[in-house]
Amino acid sequence: MTAAAETVDALARAFAALPRPRVRALHLPPSPWNGSKDAEFAALELDDGALGLSYVLLDGALAALHGAGRGGGVVGVDALELARAWPQGEGVRRTLGFAAAHALTRSLFDRAGYAPPEATDSIGGLDPQPGEHVGMVGFFPPLVKQVTARGARLTVLELRAELAGDRAGFRITLDAAELEGCDKVLMTSTVLLNDTLDAVLARCARARALAMIGPGAGVLPDALFARGVTLMGGAWVVDAAGFCRALAAGEPWGRFARKSALPRDTYPGVDALAARLR
Repeated sequence: MTAAAETVDALARAFAALPRPRVRALHLPPSPWNGSKDAEFAALELDDGALGLSYVLLDGALAALHGAGRGGGVVGVDALELARAWPQGEGVRRTLGFAAAHALTRSLFDRAGYAPPEATDSIGGLDPQPGEHVGMVGFFPPLVKQVTARGARLTVLELRAELAGDRAGFRITLDAAELEGCDKVLMTSTVLLNDTLDAVLARCARARALAMIGPGAGVLPDALFARGVTLMGGAWVVDAAGFCRALAAGEPWGRFARKSALPRDTYPGVDALAARLR
């Protein structure tokens, strides 16, 4: 079973004895994309106020969701049923399914009175050291210096062939096998949507630390922790109304959310959280 399918099944167990949230609204960034990192995600809002984020720059999802009309055709839908489209669907349905799974995670955490700790850096707490070999899945220039400036060797795995080659202080490769020699690996939550998760994790068995970061990394972490991920670094929205206004305007929304960092070794687990609600 895939991590996505296991995650949705775990959410179904957690909400088995609870009222099932429905979708209240879908909040979209402007289309076409304005080039901002803040306009790469949509937010699905449940009727209990929980928000779930999903990356919308894959498979033409942003344009398709705008074309689907107000609410993307999902307002009033059972959120758990929509979440099943993450492992089972494709394209826009998969995007919406992931957002629903993320929103249900936030709903569960809120009901259980649980919130992940605040992040202390932007690289998943990897703490690169001189001589260590760090892998990065996807080329994210703002994060490169945070690794190389501390004396670690960096290898970046990319899908875009035009970026491949040696750079000053790091290397960009198209070959996932080069992750096998890494001591620590940093990836973004986009791997949960582009079908690269299993392939990447298979190459990271040697890594002592494996951090997944990004606004979408707030989805229920149990299945990912079981597969070797050691930390999930997401965006914890603290002002939903302000967040949605900024998102719709294509403006920075960072002041309406805090960066979270949830380590595997301190996370109580979905069953323990669900037990708080019984």
